[in-house]
Amino acid sequence: MTGSDAVFAELLERSHRVAAREVPDLVEAAGKHLGLTGTRLYVADLQQVRLVALPQTGPGAGGHADALDIDSSLGGLAYRTRQVQVPRDGGTAWVPMIDGIERVGVMQATAPVFPPALLDVSRALASLATLVLMSKSPYNDLVVKRERLRPMTVQAELVWAFLPPRTIGTAEATSSAVLEPAYDIGGDAFDHSFTADGLHLTLLDAMGHDLASGGAGATGLAACRATRRAGGTLPDIARTIDRTLEQWIPGRLMTAVIAHLDTAGGQFTWVNCGHPPPLLIRDGRVLPRVLERTPQLPLGLGFHREAPPTLHRERLQPGDRVLIYSDGVTEARGPDGSIFGEQRLVDTVIRSTAAGDTAPEALRRLIQFVRGHQEHRLRDDATILLVEWHPG
Repeated sequence: MTGSDAVFAELLERSHRVAAREVPDLVEAAGKHLGLTGTRLYVADLQQVRLVALPQTGPGAGGHADALDIDSSLGGLAYRTRQVQVPRDGGTAWVPMIDGIERVGVMQATAPVFPPALLDVSRALASLATLVLMSKSPYNDLVVKRERLRPMTVQAELVWAFLPPRTIGTAEATSSAVLEPAYDIGGDAFDHSFTADGLHLTLLDAMGHDLASGGAGATGLAACRATRRAGGTLPDIARTIDRTLEQWIPGRLMTAVIAHLDTAGGQFTWVNCGHPPPLLIRDGRVLPRVLERTPQLPLGLGFHREAPPTLHRERLQPGDRVLIYSDGVTEARGPDGSIFGEQRLVDTVIRSTAAGDTAPEALRRLIQFVRGHQEHRLRDDATILLVEWHPG
């Protein structure tokens, strides 16, 4: 076992017996054994605007910013690009913290110089720190509280408790989602999960913006997962959500796109219950109306009790992206009364694609434009799900 291997093994062993608040100091101690003079861990806030430092008692906490702007700092550049950033004068390296392919934050590492070997161990340390930190997050409020810049409503708390990570992916496909207003969401919800034969995708939009709407969104996700995990088809999922809402939350209308991507062959299959049609992005441009079909009736009122919704199919090409969004995106209205609109949505996505942004970064920029259009006061939920098929 090499010296660095022993340090990582010791960090992992000690991590089992500490609380989340002790992880930053544990990482710094390991970093010093690896040749660093200090470390500090930053996590992205819920809206991915700032990187917020985790509390730290060791020397690494001194002399460093407690928060960094994601769009204007070197640490933010490391977060946006998922690439290590070292300034020209050296002394500091900003290392992305990634859980799977989900961007969590960045680790600031300091040393007199950063030869390639030290950068390599810094990357490994940041990866291990991320795994340890995220393993403790489900039952520790430290990371959750640092991610939040203000209190959250009860209905938003309810929905976020049911949501998966914002970004998931494999070598074949990536799915990423954003949801606003993050602290006051009502009935929007999303789900994505890899199955035995591909990638499942769901976007739900429940009527209203109250606790019952949040309950409808959470119920819709639960019905979706229960049916999917029992072997149900996409129409089965839609009917189960329809029946469950009608029985337990009567009168609550919900639109939905429920989809599946065959990651081996590229077959995209979906049902659309009263929702805006998905958009297909190919070779840097949106192909108009390719995924547009006559929508079925919404869920929640028993419309699908007798007949399941129609199943649609379209073969994707490698590199294709599919954008699924709620009407709160295109109907976002600015102070002058102008709506954000589908064309502005398309233009924003195309610019991000042309700039080479990954799916998570493209969505982060897109939702910022939507929030900016309404001067950061969204009146309706705006949820966007972007999936990319990249076989091989």
